[in-house]
Amino acid sequence: MVDAARARKLADRIQQIVAEMLERRIKDPRLGFVTVTDTRITNDLRDATVYYTVYGSDGERAETAAALESAKGVIRSEVGRQTGVRHTPSITFVMDSLMENVAHIDDLLAQARARDAEVAKAAQGASPAGEANPYREPGPGEDEDLDEDGEDEDDDPDFDGHDIAGDGEDGRPGRPSS
Repeated sequence: MVDAARARKLADRIQQIVAEMLERRIKDPRLGFVTVTDTRITNDLRDATVYYTVYGSDGERAETAAALESAKGVIRSEVGRQTGVRHTPSITFVMDSLMENVAHIDDLLAQARARDAEVAKAAQGASPAGEANPYREPGPGEDEDLDEDGEDEDDDPDFDGHDIAGDGEDGRPGRPSS
């Protein structure tokens, strides 16, 4: 097992080397506009996975995958030469689905905006179901401290008036001390 920081540094270095190789040294005509997005390496530093995106159609993506597969040996030997590790990790290229995920999320957000607009349009002329003020307010001649039975809420026979919790409240939930 290797230190996680060392593995991350090696993965970053491999990502740089692969990106430079694809930009400068690999001259395969099948290679499209490739961006190396991430590199991950196993804890034993034996296998590296390089994630990439390709700008273009599905056909161009397939051709780029074939070009990367054929250049894998040259890229691996250059990674071994530049990193100086005892065992050069094997490299696997994986198409990063980042762009497809972004497009999918954009579609979902557009659908949500359209639904919100429909709801807002339907709610323009709507009125609340029931009373305009749903909260009970005492009418003229009614006392605020009376509960449903018509008894005074402050007349609790079980309450002795002491602050049990010591928090400034009278011990009953939801009622501050008076």
